[in-house]
Amino acid sequence: MRTRSAALTLTASAALLLVGAGLAIPALASPPANVSPALAAAPDIAVANVQAHLSQFGAIATSNGGTRRSGTAGYTASVAYIKGKLQAAGYTVAEQTCTSCTYRANNLIADWPGGPSDQITMFGAHLDSVSAGPGINDNGSGSATLLENALVLAQQNPTMSRHVRIAWWAGEEQGLQGSAFYANALTSTQRTQIKAYYNFDMVGSTNGGYFINHITSTAAAPLKAYWDSLGLQPEENTEGAGRSDDYSFERVGIATSGYAAGASARKTSSQAAKWGGTANSAYDPCYHQSCDTTGNISATVLNRSADGVAATIWQTSVSGSTTPPTTPPTTPPTTPPGGCSGQKLLNPGFESGATSWTGTTGAIGQWSSQGQPARTGTYSAWLLGYGSTHTESLSQSVTIPAGCSATLTFYVHIDSAETTTSTAYDKLTVTAGSSTLGTLSNLNKASGYQAKTYSLNAFAGQTVALKFNGTEDSSLQTSFVLDDLAVTVS
Repeated sequence: MRTRSAALTLTASAALLLVGAGLAIPALASPPANVSPALAAAPDIAVANVQAHLSQFGAIATSNGGTRRSGTAGYTASVAYIKGKLQAAGYTVAEQTCTSCTYRANNLIADWPGGPSDQITMFGAHLDSVSAGPGINDNGSGSATLLENALVLAQQNPTMSRHVRIAWWAGEEQGLQGSAFYANALTSTQRTQIKAYYNFDMVGSTNGGYFINHITSTAAAPLKAYWDSLGLQPEENTEGAGRSDDYSFERVGIATSGYAAGASARKTSSQAAKWGGTANSAYDPCYHQSCDTTGNISATVLNRSADGVAATIWQTSVSGSTTPPTTPPTTPPTTPPGGCSGQKLLNPGFESGATSWTGTTGAIGQWSSQGQPARTGTYSAWLLGYGSTHTESLSQSVTIPAGCSATLTFYVHIDSAETTTSTAYDKLTVTAGSSTLGTLSNLNKASGYQAKTYSLNAFAGQTVALKFNGTEDSSLQTSFVLDDLAVTVS
């Protein structure tokens, strides 16, 4: 994201000037028919793959003077890395030289074959960093998120209802120069073909929030629907208004939205209460500094952003994904594709950290030094244990194939300072969708891990959210430590 001193904002008077100059105020995008919160059609984006791209950007910066600033060898190598991945995946890729950029460099534009050429959904992120550092959150995070989404789209190869175009911009840090060069060169016909432009700038901030550009607009609806499905309560991106590449598209009358996790502004106490993190501290403590490295990324925030991009691609641009079936099949298949076998949970033992899990930030970790060792491996999930009023949760959606039996198993270690043998003060409730599978409490405390098993047969043919929701009262701690989960089908 460019610095605040360079920001432009579209005030009411400025909007009138744009109209007077013949530039329309950005209208709301016309959404595809039947956009709905049926988000299960979109693929899950592996955050580990996004992080692998970030590691590549870090290595590129290290090999090129510690920066990927536009016009440097580090920026050129970043373009080459993304371009090679996209060409191998089947994209039509072009480099556009920004001749008006302060540091002459190339935008990278990629088009996925398919979908009507006059109905385009466009996604973008700036690829350049500031001179001071490698720019891994700002904006390797947005660039890597779009790259992995592009690769997954190619792997899935769905039938497209819209054409998808993805861009990586030069010169953002000098004033949105690369995106402005592209947007200003569009003809009036080309502008009308782009139904919405989605921007992703700093989507992995370590003390991050969940912000959406123009959150109440029609263009923002798919982005908001996904984060709403996670209960994140996103807010308007006021800090980023006029400060990233979406503004270049707004100025030529194209509807825009996008995700952001915050830059140098400080998280409020109310935001910390609902999102976690540290109140009165910057969303990104390494903003525009040399410490903006791979260590300056929240995997949880990054994962939720990457999955939200996929949900938006599928809702806006993939045929059939926005219209749920009106009637169930009369006879479910007796043997689903892939058969009735295997583990359906992702990262079931938490050894990849928070990957594939949503819920309370910091619940998944290595706790041996705090007296809560994992059952196997080194990672586990620790809910509650504060000795004061708290609510924490952990969840993952899983698809149970039609025609299969399914079982949820997990191991839990419960220790508690409660001495009662009759009252459940602190509880862990296990749910599948809106159905409660079981409840554990301080009354179930025991040394070591206990195995728990619940049937999921009732959810065959469905994608269901499995959730562990813990509540602790105002005194005497109870800890629930989870490990080695599995959803097995047979």
